[in-house]
Amino acid sequence: MMNILHRLRAAGLALGLCAAIFSAPASAQQASSPLIPTEAGWELTVAPYVLHFSNDSEHKYAWLVGIERHRADNWLWGAAYFSNSFGQDSGTAYVGYIWNNLFNQPALYAKVVAGIMYGYVAPYEDKVPFNHNGWSPILVPTAGWRLTPADAVQVSLLGSAGLMFSYSRRF
Repeated sequence: MMNILHRLRAAGLALGLCAAIFSAPASAQQASSPLIPTEAGWELTVAPYVLHFSNDSEHKYAWLVGIERHRADNWLWGAAYFSNSFGQDSGTAYVGYIWNNLFNQPALYAKVVAGIMYGYVAPYEDKVPFNHNGWSPILVPTAGWRLTPADAVQVSLLGSAGLMFSYSRRF
């Protein structure tokens, strides 16, 4: 029963907070390359692999699936459902910003998101900072490379725990 409640809370966080976050369209931005999106759109992200910085025998396979709404002014909001490093169902909702054309490379971008996460519960509540009853803040910096205007690969820094590798498809 507790496992079902845990899953419902994680899914509810991802969906409920996502719906509550602003989604108004923004004005168009100037692009220096056809690779850089200029219009608002949705982005689906799948992360099949996390590289952990430590070899903890309790680590399990971690994965993520998420959805983001990108605005034309480079702001975004999103939500994700994932299995954390200890096999616990988890969810997050966040807002963020993207910096395009890094180092004058149209395919290269940086993104940072901040929000709230639910999922690290007993006995792993001490594995993330500022955790209270499974809830904790997140700040995730990401570097990405656009393969096409719709497809990108990313690497995200997960605090001092590891790196998450993902693929995103814009639609």
